[in-house]
Amino acid sequence: MFLNKIIGSEASLRTKIVSLVGILVLFAVPLFANLFNEPFLVDIASRILIYALVAISLDLILGYGGMVSFGHGAFLGLGAYVVGILTHHSYEGTAVVFLPGEWQGTTQAFIQWPLAMIFSGLLALIIGALSLRTSGVYFIMITLAFAQMLYFFMISIPTYGGEDGLNIWERSEIPLLDLYDAKSFYFTCLVLLLLCLWCCSRIVKSRFGMVLRGCRQNEVRMKALGYPVYRYKLMAFVLSGMIAGLAGALLANHTEFVGPGLMHWTGSGEIMIMVILGGMGSLIGPVLGSAALLLMEEVLAGWTEHWMIFLGPMLVLIVLFARKGLYGLLIGKGADNG
Repeated sequence: MFLNKIIGSEASLRTKIVSLVGILVLFAVPLFANLFNEPFLVDIASRILIYALVAISLDLILGYGGMVSFGHGAFLGLGAYVVGILTHHSYEGTAVVFLPGEWQGTTQAFIQWPLAMIFSGLLALIIGALSLRTSGVYFIMITLAFAQMLYFFMISIPTYGGEDGLNIWERSEIPLLDLYDAKSFYFTCLVLLLLCLWCCSRIVKSRFGMVLRGCRQNEVRMKALGYPVYRYKLMAFVLSGMIAGLAGALLANHTEFVGPGLMHWTGSGEIMIMVILGGMGSLIGPVLGSAALLLMEEVLAGWTEHWMIFLGPMLVLIVLFARKGLYGLLIGKGADNG
């Protein structure tokens, strides 16, 4: 069963029920939107799925590898910019200036999205190769610094909108699928999220994942046992960046706009909040965290622009009394997946 491949056949009955209900709710969102004549629900749910994808990518290194990255927004933003830039040149009929030849971009998703993952992965490789030589607060500050460097770099490029960002006039194209249709786009995001959950589940339960967990618990001991800890952590960091890049490609299509604000450290902080809120080291937890944070923003923002005031106390309570996050509250002792 697909559910067993994500959460594991050894998971408790309560865990399986909670996970199954969650997946069924995700598949039923378009039905609820039609039933209550609220089509905007599909757009909100699509945004939740996209941010769940990037939250899972952070959880892979934070919840399982103990790497506290404050620059994850850089990978999300770069993936979005890859789609935006390729679409911009395709629409304008101009050559992509930083690539050899006279390639005028493309709107094909099977070219755009893999390129978004590749470029984000290369950025993660560069950042990881340098930052992983440090640890603790130094690692946090280096990842933050790289993200801010990229943020200011994109602001300084007027060709792609600079600080104002870049409008995307065409969505990515997939044969036999209309991504302009909200439901088609939603199910595309849902399928990619489920595939990501399945792949990440296989990764964390593999030998690679066991070594990654060992690095989180006692890196010195793993080195003493002869494991190339640096290489394992770097590979996890690159995989995480590639998944975030895919989320960025989807986000660019969803908003039909891309701006440097995606790379700002506050965006990375929001992604980290999603992981902590949902539950680190659980994979399913970040999905719950993204849903909780974005729904809270949607509901409370209608009452006050200072909705973050309510988020602060909630996070404090979760850190103090529910260290396994919302997912841990729902499934109890089975929450510890790490």
